[in-house]
Amino acid sequence: MDSVIYALVLNPALTELLPRSGIEASPANVGWAGSILFALFLTGWGLSLVWGPIADRFGRSRVLACTIFVYAIFTGFAALSQSVWQLGLFRLLAGIGIGGEWALAGTYVAEAWPEDRRKMGAGYLQTGYYAGFFLASALNYTVATHYGWRAMFWCGLAPVVVAFLVLMCVKEPQRWNGEKAVRGQSPLRRIFMAPYTRRTLVNTALLAAAICGLWAAAVYAPTAIALLAEQAGMTPRQGVKMSSLGMGLLSLGTILGCLAAPLFAERIGRRIALASYFLGMAVCILLGFGWAFYLPHGLRPFIIVLMFLGFFGGNFAIFGLWLPEQYPTSVRATAFAFTTSFGRFLAAGIDLALGALVVRMGTLGKPVALTAIAFGVGLLAIPFAMETKGATLPD
Repeated sequence: MDSVIYALVLNPALTELLPRSGIEASPANVGWAGSILFALFLTGWGLSLVWGPIADRFGRSRVLACTIFVYAIFTGFAALSQSVWQLGLFRLLAGIGIGGEWALAGTYVAEAWPEDRRKMGAGYLQTGYYAGFFLASALNYTVATHYGWRAMFWCGLAPVVVAFLVLMCVKEPQRWNGEKAVRGQSPLRRIFMAPYTRRTLVNTALLAAAICGLWAAAVYAPTAIALLAEQAGMTPRQGVKMSSLGMGLLSLGTILGCLAAPLFAERIGRRIALASYFLGMAVCILLGFGWAFYLPHGLRPFIIVLMFLGFFGGNFAIFGLWLPEQYPTSVRATAFAFTTSFGRFLAAGIDLALGALVVRMGTLGKPVALTAIAFGVGLLAIPFAMETKGATLPD
């Protein structure tokens, strides 16, 4: 929810803050500033890789609580922004917390759940992220239309309650409590030593491909819907509601994709399952932004494609069960955090380039459609990945 709020309030927030920062709030400037701020958010997410070694040293639950507290506080503080630069700083700091939360939650579920339910647990966990998409869309439909964009960021403070509950009620998994690894070795260094070198590099490449493609499409989808709604003769308020509906359907599709991902991964293997999802993402991005966006009456086809794009966006659930299977307890959180975070630096650069391309081409659809290339690169890397079908979680 906290990570998606920004995408939903991007246009009204920047329309107000850009003039206060001495910049004209033209559509081109809104798009360019939005890309810069989102790149800062991705940079913060990339910096979240620092949480992994901390969790391997001090435990999962306490560090998990810290990550939730960080992203909730700085998402809420974004409501106080008086300039576009302040909003960018708050998003950078929130990104550091959000990225760490996913890595540590994934590690915790893998280690705390029984082996016979661990794989489906990864799918259940990932649905929470997209349930947050749905919740943010519902808030945008109600809170934002009545109270404005600042109220949306205040809603982002709510997970502070979750942070305290985790800190007080969640115990460390027995696997970590029993870990007797040598603490003098750097876990970040170990994941690049034999026998983990190849799998770390390949996993990082696969996550980078998934992030570059999915984030570009998901972030620009609300704006695309708003533009299509405007072309269809809808009022700005109706456009906001239509964006909320579209993102809600995307969220529903992704939840279904997350629940299906572990079943596919168990039946056909991790690599083939991920390849299927990557191919689906590439096709849907091309259809949505390269075809439906340019139809005379493209709003309905675009939203239909968006739901299928959401389903294949459930590929992150495969990583949730696959990554923990490739590393022992002593470095699992570090590996999870690094491979899921480092690609955000690349994604930040891609996002800046994408924003510049949108301005240069004067259109949104074709530049975003090009992000399908990322999944093509990912498909080329999948054969080099480690297959763990039928394997148990290593100690």
